[in-house]
Amino acid sequence: MKKSLSLTILASFSAMSVVCAVQAQAPAAAPSQTQKSVEAYLRNLYAFGPEVKVAVGPFTETSVEGLQATNVDVTIADSKQTVKFFVSKDGKYLVQGEISDLSKDPLAENRAKIDLKDAPAMGDANAPVTIVEYSDFECPVCRTLHDGLRDMLPTYKGQVKVVFKDFPIEQIHPWARTAALAGRCAYQGNPAAFWKLYDLIYDSQDLISASNAWDKMNEYAGRAGLNQEAFKGCLSSQEAGAAVDASRANGQSVDVGSTPTIFINGRKIVGADGRLIEQYIQYEIAKTKSAKAQPKK
Repeated sequence: MKKSLSLTILASFSAMSVVCAVQAQAPAAAPSQTQKSVEAYLRNLYAFGPEVKVAVGPFTETSVEGLQATNVDVTIADSKQTVKFFVSKDGKYLVQGEISDLSKDPLAENRAKIDLKDAPAMGDANAPVTIVEYSDFECPVCRTLHDGLRDMLPTYKGQVKVVFKDFPIEQIHPWARTAALAGRCAYQGNPAAFWKLYDLIYDSQDLISASNAWDKMNEYAGRAGLNQEAFKGCLSSQEAGAAVDASRANGQSVDVGSTPTIFINGRKIVGADGRLIEQYIQYEIAKTKSAKAQPKK
């Protein structure tokens, strides 16, 4: 009963998607008076007692004059939510949600920041819809996304391209980086082999552990038709590690903090909501068809 109540309180605080989220944080400095004020306000608003941990993160500058941003972590028992807030610099106003600049196209900004070079891609290169997937091979919700996309994509053959970007969350997934390195090495050995490894890892996720991950990756590389000696050498190479790190850094540049996070023509989805993914795909396809149907001036 207590756990159910905890989840209800968290749901009222923020209706966020189920994802694999980063849990480990750097040691925090002593909270400022404004951070203390935000915590006190939220505790009173949501009736958070002393058993609830409320951590107001450091404030960062925004493009909106007079506003600074912060992430608030709320932990009840083993359940945790992170929500973004904006606080006026005078400490008087608190705003939950996102601040949008109506003079800018947020989708264009996202597309410009996402680095598609040297990343595994599947589908027609000229497809009107591009799905960029930031994922962690050990994340259970990423497996849900993988299964959903595998069922969904044949319906949109020729219309959707999928690009995979590594985002291993090593703090909570001990073999995620090994799998990310394996994917990178498969791609370097044979781009088509990456997608075979991608399926093998997600399909066998429950069979992989930190203790057997290295052996499993080598086994799957063989099943994907890769040269296993070259693959083993690649797994421990600096180049593979740097490529995984660069992919993760690129995700952070577009505010990826949990997995899976996907972008459909720049439109962001956190989690594995198949209905929403199809809605975005269909919208983009319809928009492309409408643009082609317009008479040329």
